[in-house]
Amino acid sequence: MAKRQRISGEQKNTLINSILHVYLENPHSALNYKQVSKRIGTEDRAGKDLVRLLIEELYRNHELVESNRGKYRINPEGQRYQKSVTTHMTGTVDMKQSGKAYVIPDDKSGDVFINAGNTGHALHGDTVKVSLFPIRKGRKREGEIVEVVRRNKTQFVGILEITKNYAFVVPDNAAMPVDIFIPRENLKEARHGQKVIVVISEWPEHSRNPFGKIVQVLGKPGDNQVEMQSILAEFEFPLSFTKASEKEAAAVPVEIPEKEIRSRKDFRKVFTITIDPEDAKDFDDAISLEKMQNGHWEVGIHIADVSHYVTPGSAVDKEAFQRGTSIYLVDRVIPMLPERLSNELCSLQPHKDRLCFSAVFELDEKGKIYHEWFGKTIIHSDRRFAYEEVQEIIESGKGEYAEEIRIFNTIAGALRAERFRHGSINFETQEVRFRLDESGKPLAIYLREMKEANKLIEDFMLLANRRVAERAGKKRGERPPKTFVYRVHDTPSPEKLQAFVDFIKKLGYRMILTSNKALAQSFNTLFRDIQGTGTETMIETIAIRTMAKAFYSTHNIGHYGLAFPYYTHFTSPIRRYPDLMAHRIFQQYLQGAPSVKADEYEPMCDHASEMERKAIEAERMSVRYKQAEYMLDKVGQEFDGLISGVSKWGIFVEIVGIKCEGMVRLRDLEDDFYYLDEENFQVIGQRYGYQYKLGDKVRIRVKRIDLGKKQMDFDLVI
Repeated sequence: MAKRQRISGEQKNTLINSILHVYLENPHSALNYKQVSKRIGTEDRAGKDLVRLLIEELYRNHELVESNRGKYRINPEGQRYQKSVTTHMTGTVDMKQSGKAYVIPDDKSGDVFINAGNTGHALHGDTVKVSLFPIRKGRKREGEIVEVVRRNKTQFVGILEITKNYAFVVPDNAAMPVDIFIPRENLKEARHGQKVIVVISEWPEHSRNPFGKIVQVLGKPGDNQVEMQSILAEFEFPLSFTKASEKEAAAVPVEIPEKEIRSRKDFRKVFTITIDPEDAKDFDDAISLEKMQNGHWEVGIHIADVSHYVTPGSAVDKEAFQRGTSIYLVDRVIPMLPERLSNELCSLQPHKDRLCFSAVFELDEKGKIYHEWFGKTIIHSDRRFAYEEVQEIIESGKGEYAEEIRIFNTIAGALRAERFRHGSINFETQEVRFRLDESGKPLAIYLREMKEANKLIEDFMLLANRRVAERAGKKRGERPPKTFVYRVHDTPSPEKLQAFVDFIKKLGYRMILTSNKALAQSFNTLFRDIQGTGTETMIETIAIRTMAKAFYSTHNIGHYGLAFPYYTHFTSPIRRYPDLMAHRIFQQYLQGAPSVKADEYEPMCDHASEMERKAIEAERMSVRYKQAEYMLDKVGQEFDGLISGVSKWGIFVEIVGIKCEGMVRLRDLEDDFYYLDEENFQVIGQRYGYQYKLGDKVRIRVKRIDLGKKQMDFDLVI
């Protein structure tokens, strides 16, 4: 008998909407659960059982009526049917480069296709009202955007083009389908060919293009400073701190009052180190080690006490909240806090007294926890290590503090092994890094992998984050759990998961779906088996796309990827605002305060999640720009590559060793007519049957580099 599949409330609602969508598209047809399962792509046994149970639930709720035994139709008098006959809905625009769009409904009832001619004045990310067309058999829902309810953004970056009679800004953003008209009086001092920031001021009803005004001239395209500022401006990140924030940060005294020191647990004489990237300037965290009389080890995880310096409602706090996070572009960091705090007073620099909020554990070398303590401390770091230094000590067993690092690594390894035993998924990604000259030009690209030194720190940070979340939010007795800020990660959608399982099955791999733990172990086994193979990049990429995205919330659903029922972000308050929120709330709870209000913190969590998403996009954009810049002088050269994606336009190829991705356009493949086999992630030649699929090794020649669009075109070397 198949085990019942556990899904979250959100996934259940999504699946119910999908089931109802099938019945609504076929209002006069009687369908059983197998027919419905097939139409929504849920054909494994567990998925079918789940569909059957939900159909029975809809029948009990009078949304469906039974025609024949086991066959159901939509109930014309049911609430869902009555709602479905409405001719309008609202949602968010997902604009494509071709000008067409999809609107993602607020009620998550399934995307609505919008033809390029029916998008009106809507732009990517806008909240819009859609007039729905009558449903056509076998087609997606379609409609026309009739109103922009709320603009997602009005500020854009682009190149100014001035002619004799008019001027336009051509946006950098590929999702922006139209150029922005600039009246002469709104040009300011901008000149033809410059990169500028423009704000849309109006969009007349019968005008094809919005009208705008230039608010800032960034400079010459291709200049490193201009391009990095362009990326920040595109995502509407501030280019500098407010004067009020800078003034407030400058006024913070360097000296720590004796009264403050006496109120804290003193770790200044305990062995303490930081381990960070070589080029790091803000040190959020330190770890300490002390041998106990019973043979156990006391490990301290010490986090910069930003909440001591940044008080709620202050100018620094307000700006930190708006920023949400630090942004890490290729050549610079845009900090969340002014430099005096992020790089000086809050940074856990060696040989200086620093205030911390700490999680301290009594552990043995097998990672077993005997006791834990949380509270405010003062530390004095003995040594600042780079990851590379610690890795060399781990591998050689020699170097400064080699024995202490061995013990740290042994305990971290035990914690890691325990985490994997409980169902944590081992995603190991490679980070693209650059060697730059003084002007920011990329001289080389290399890949940085997570080695034991990185994992050592990661596992202690995971321990602190997990145990803080448990202490703050775990239900005790009959009282409801207190509100806290969690980092949550939902389970994968059944549809995406089944599609992934079906795909890798064709490659000779299998997954076990009987439980979350079994599934996680299957993922880890899969990642181990594909290591070093031609399909490694392809499978890891698709696996990541299968996963839900992590976010911040006061509603705890656990962290699926880490297999933690309670998890928060506590360990980086210098660069993440949710960590600062967690520090403040946790300190109140340690002092016996009642629960904070969820409705006050949930909007703050939503904002933090959105700013994190924008920061990640900005960081990726800066990487793509530097990769394109690095390849500029390599047009005509040949490289080995792996096919990283396929579309109806072409084959995406990633160059081995440097992860520069470009497209081989299908129209440039002159040996055959190729079509997309989307289900099997490949393109196939109609005449001769040549196949190019994800993970295939190919040889490419660099054809063209478009630096402005951060795009690369390749040719296949046959």
